[in-house]
Amino acid sequence: MSSSQPFLPSSPIGGGGRRKKSRFTYKHLHLLAQSSTTCPLRCIALIDYDAFYAQCEMVRLGVAETQPLAVQQWQGLIAINYPAREFGLSRHVTITEAKQKCPEIVVQHVATWREGDEKWAYREDAAKHIHTDKVSLDPYRLESRKSLALVKEILPPAPVQKVEKASIDEVFLDLSAQIHQILLERHPELQYAPYDDPTENLPLPPSTALNWEADALIDLDSAETEDDDPDWDDVVMNIGSEIVRGVRQIIRERLKYTCSAGIARNKMMAKLGAGYKKPNQQTIVRNRAVQHFLSGFKFTKIRNLGGKLGEQVVDAFNTEEVTDLLKIPVEQLKSKLGDDTGTWLYGIIRGEDNSEVNARTQIKSMLSAKSFRPSINTTEQANRWLRIFVADIFSRLVEEGVLENKRRPKTITLHHRQGGQTRSKQLPIPGGKKIDETILFELAKTLLGQVIVDGRAWPCANLSLAVGGFEEGVLGNKGIDMFLLKGDDAKAALELPSRSNTATPIHADDQPSKRRKLHDGPPGITRFFSKGESTGEGEDSEEDINADDVEHPNLPEDDAVLPNQAPELLQADIATYLCKSCQKPINESDRHEHEDWHFARDLQARDAEAVQGPTNSRPPGPSTAKSKRGGAGTRGRGSKVEKGQSRLAFG
Repeated sequence: MSSSQPFLPSSPIGGGGRRKKSRFTYKHLHLLAQSSTTCPLRCIALIDYDAFYAQCEMVRLGVAETQPLAVQQWQGLIAINYPAREFGLSRHVTITEAKQKCPEIVVQHVATWREGDEKWAYREDAAKHIHTDKVSLDPYRLESRKSLALVKEILPPAPVQKVEKASIDEVFLDLSAQIHQILLERHPELQYAPYDDPTENLPLPPSTALNWEADALIDLDSAETEDDDPDWDDVVMNIGSEIVRGVRQIIRERLKYTCSAGIARNKMMAKLGAGYKKPNQQTIVRNRAVQHFLSGFKFTKIRNLGGKLGEQVVDAFNTEEVTDLLKIPVEQLKSKLGDDTGTWLYGIIRGEDNSEVNARTQIKSMLSAKSFRPSINTTEQANRWLRIFVADIFSRLVEEGVLENKRRPKTITLHHRQGGQTRSKQLPIPGGKKIDETILFELAKTLLGQVIVDGRAWPCANLSLAVGGFEEGVLGNKGIDMFLLKGDDAKAALELPSRSNTATPIHADDQPSKRRKLHDGPPGITRFFSKGESTGEGEDSEEDINADDVEHPNLPEDDAVLPNQAPELLQADIATYLCKSCQKPINESDRHEHEDWHFARDLQARDAEAVQGPTNSRPPGPSTAKSKRGGAGTRGRGSKVEKGQSRLAFG
């Protein structure tokens, strides 16, 4: 809710008795129909699949829902289902320890690519081939897309439907417009708005008690009681809970997956609500319960308040508690943190978030990578891996519709790491031919040859191949090169879109330090409550990364840490370190894999940045505050978030 639309006290007007009018107006009802981010009646939901990777394997294998199961990648566990968690298992235990604590556990290795494969496959001996095979998370991507398609099928069509894939296992729904339609059907009296005064208050809803069924209701704020008459915001949340319950039930029936959900007035509160009760439950954060809900944990656990910004706030006010910050006037926050950051913080700790639900489901780039231990030393070895990368990427391109001319990438990029040096080479993908594995492999070999010519190619510690700059397939309006082609090439050109002039490929040797990362915000919420559901990175819907040996952080939210388990209480016999990039505790044995994952994400962000240009989707952070105090290094970056256009980048 925007600070320009404050909620009024819900207690009865006039010192007792039932209020005569709602505190909401016909204008608010109109804004609800428009899915306005500033509407105080707004209703947002987050559907969050429970232990998603593990559920995918349970359904695929046809095991009982009570069967403990873990998903293995090489010598580590990347997902634990809830029956296994009852034995005290987490992703931080070894496979041997997991089998000792839970002898009946099913341990399923993820699918892998092997040289010569046309498709990934599940293999019994996968764990023994870390040096020759490559991980594939495509089975989970496919299930995620299937689930997203089902959610869109269940809900009304656009423009009423507003659905955003937040990560591989999370989907945001803006239910406002749909609820508006239902409200008018159930309460026809709301249709007759005064002609000349949209600010007139609505009539009160019926005084009948609302049925929340088995939903988890957050306790009300201290000034509120359950005896108070409900207003239209309560009715809206109640209808929203009905819709989400129905969506979760259909997902359960058709796909066999359980989901948890959070329903609240904005994305931030819905996200927090979804992690409150798991598995297979939904939590309602009514408007009258927001402050009580937020006051139960440290502000450093809120998205974008971890890391350096959180440390800055703690240093400035000597506290981590939301309740302590609530007592500080906004002017004092602004004076110590800068105008933008101080204003943003003042709203966030009060549950304010105007970020939109955006349908960001189209992938803009794809990357396939492998870290080599030991390093590889010959062109022949590198080419074998390039074949696997090409097969991996092409299979995903087929899913994106490249064979049907729906979408195609414009550029292909090779990243090569030798010692402490990373080099990148890029080529355009010819627009006059259909994309196939042969074309991609020949381009990849050319890029590798450019790296070798430059020298210092061996030993190679990491290779990755990426395609980007996707454009929609448009028939007609072909480029002039089409008229210079003959035979089969001409036929292929007729079936493909012409080259676009909207983007210029980056220079192959541009330095990484000269390009800003896309995902440079603080880490996600690592733990919402003292009870402990924590979040992983998730999978960004705008990029598709398959970086072998670096998948550990790229997990569904509730696979990160067991409930009631804090980072400092991890298994005592496993050494851990705190990652400076994402502030997560990582097993020392997984350190190289984790750092490689960040490396792959950074490479991917650079490619996407080159195609899309800079973006600004995160709330103001320390850099904003620094610039306000005259510090260097932030001028001209455009860190100010436009009113009504901010977006929390969950996942």
